[in-house]
Amino acid sequence: MRQTTGSFFRLYRKALPFYLFTFLPLLLSCGVEDGQFKMEGEFKSFNQGELYVYTASGSRHQLDTIQVMNGRFSHLVELEKPTTFVIVFPNFSELPVFAEPGKTVKIEGDASHLKEMEVSGSDDNKQMTAFRMQTNQQTPPEVKTSAAAFIKENPQSPISRYILNKYFIQTLTPDYDKALELVNLIGKDMPNNAELNKLKKQLQGLRHYRDNGTLPKFTATDMNGKTVSSTELQAKVNIITTWASWNYDSQNMLRRLKRLTTEHEGQLRVISICLDANVKDCRRNLERDDIPWSNICDGRMWDTPLLTQLGLYFVPDNIITDSRGKILAHSVNTNEIDRKINELLK
Repeated sequence: MRQTTGSFFRLYRKALPFYLFTFLPLLLSCGVEDGQFKMEGEFKSFNQGELYVYTASGSRHQLDTIQVMNGRFSHLVELEKPTTFVIVFPNFSELPVFAEPGKTVKIEGDASHLKEMEVSGSDDNKQMTAFRMQTNQQTPPEVKTSAAAFIKENPQSPISRYILNKYFIQTLTPDYDKALELVNLIGKDMPNNAELNKLKKQLQGLRHYRDNGTLPKFTATDMNGKTVSSTELQAKVNIITTWASWNYDSQNMLRRLKRLTTEHEGQLRVISICLDANVKDCRRNLERDDIPWSNICDGRMWDTPLLTQLGLYFVPDNIITDSRGKILAHSVNTNEIDRKINELLK
């Protein structure tokens, strides 16, 4: 999927889905005090524009912009504890940055070769850069093998938690059994870590879905104040899907499902859950694409209780059931959704 830089920025300006935190631009010469974290960047092939950054650790997911001028940026954030940030480039490529209070991290490279971008300034960032360089030329199965090996060798590293999520959970081909095995390894010396214990429960739920379980009963309120429940999913095929105004793939999923509901009128029922923090942005996108079904958006993003109840943990994600609530498929990607729905409706 290709988009121009302009369309990328327009998409994100329309929706800032996370609780905003403040990055303060500083001159490159300024120092960093305790309780602060600084990111500096110097790019080739990217003179001016914006990047987006969000937090990838903890329960709160935040989003903000970084201004790039003359190929450089310098931003400061108040930081009380180690945090993983993810920078999103105009082509939707992502770069993790591991932040620590009192540290300065520098990002350098050619923006036309993002896989070779170097992040320095701390041991974790140097180690993650080395891992990315190692896996640049590997096939997807080889990358997963390297990721698992890294986690086993470095179970306490924040890098391990990031690559666990990236390569075993939030991927088109998730491996929940392996992910659960690796989570247990990471949490071996942290039995009271609430975040890891929550992830264990989520993964156990995902394994249940994979084994053709039954959709949990639920009741929620959509954006128009209407009560939505599992008892309404009585079509031959039903799908619950997640989306966000800042995620192009998930919006494409909504459009495809809209077309499929028209082609299979009365046989396909859809309910969507939006992970935007700004309900107005969510409604604007729904009206733009003329999405007709019930949509749930409470502005709580990943903290929306229904997501945990249903075992939906990334965007886009989905559960497909029959009229009795039996789970027929889970986490079908956008490129496969047409084939899967048509197959189930034969």
